[in-house]
Amino acid sequence: MKKVYLYKGFERFWHWTQAFLIFFLMLTGFEIHGSYNLIGYENAVRWHDDAGWALLILMIFASFWHVTTGEWKQYIPTAKNVRAQMEYYLTGIFRNAPHPTGKRILSKLNPIQRLVYFALTIIVIPVMVISGFTYLYFNYPIQGFALDSLEPVAFIHTIGAYILITFVIIHLYLITTGHTITSNLVAMITGWEKMDEEEAQVAVEDVIESTKRHYVKQINGDKKKKAKKNKNTDSELK
Repeated sequence: MKKVYLYKGFERFWHWTQAFLIFFLMLTGFEIHGSYNLIGYENAVRWHDDAGWALLILMIFASFWHVTTGEWKQYIPTAKNVRAQMEYYLTGIFRNAPHPTGKRILSKLNPIQRLVYFALTIIVIPVMVISGFTYLYFNYPIQGFALDSLEPVAFIHTIGAYILITFVIIHLYLITTGHTITSNLVAMITGWEKMDEEEAQVAVEDVIESTKRHYVKQINGDKKKKAKKNKNTDSELK
C-alpha cells in the first residue's frame, strides 16, 4: 500500500466546515419547524440565520478557490462509465468487484459523484440559500415583485432539506466502502489516501503528464529533428 496526497488543505477545511454548517442548519431548521425543542425557538431562528450567513461566506471563498485552482473541473458531469459505476454500487461492491473508476489527483470523483455533486453545488445548495434568505428577510411590499405567501418558499426550502438529509445518509454509508471502514474518513482528515501500488501509479499519472505539458517544451531544433525522423520512418514503411 502507498499513500497519495489527494485532498488539499483548503479542500478539507471547506468540506468539514460545510458539513458542520449543514448539520447545524438542519438541527436548528427542524426546531424552527417545531419538530423538537432543544435550544428554544428564538435561539434556533437566530443561530439558523447566523449559520446561513456563514455558509454563504464559505460558498463565496470556496467558489473563488475552485475557479482559481481549476478544481471546478472535478465536478463537470460525464456519462462515461455511469452504468458501470451504478452496477458497482448496486451489486459489485458486495462481491468485492474492482472499482470501475479509480481516483486520480486531477479526477477524484467517479461519474455518479460528479452528477450528484454538480446537482448539489449548482442547484440544491443555491436554492436552499436563496429560499432561506427569502424566508428570513422578505419584507412587504417590494415594487414589481408580487408574492402572496411565503408558504411556497418554505415548502421548497423544506424539500431541499430532505434532499440534503438523503444525500448525507448515503454519503455516510459510502464513506465506509474504502480499503477499510475508516480509510475514506481518515483521507479527508489528513489529505492522504491509501492506495495499492497500481492505484497510486494511476492516480499520479495525469499530474505528471499535466506538469510535463506545462513546464517541458521541445525546442525548435528537436522538433525539426523529430519531424525529419518521422518522415524518414514513413518513407521506409512505404
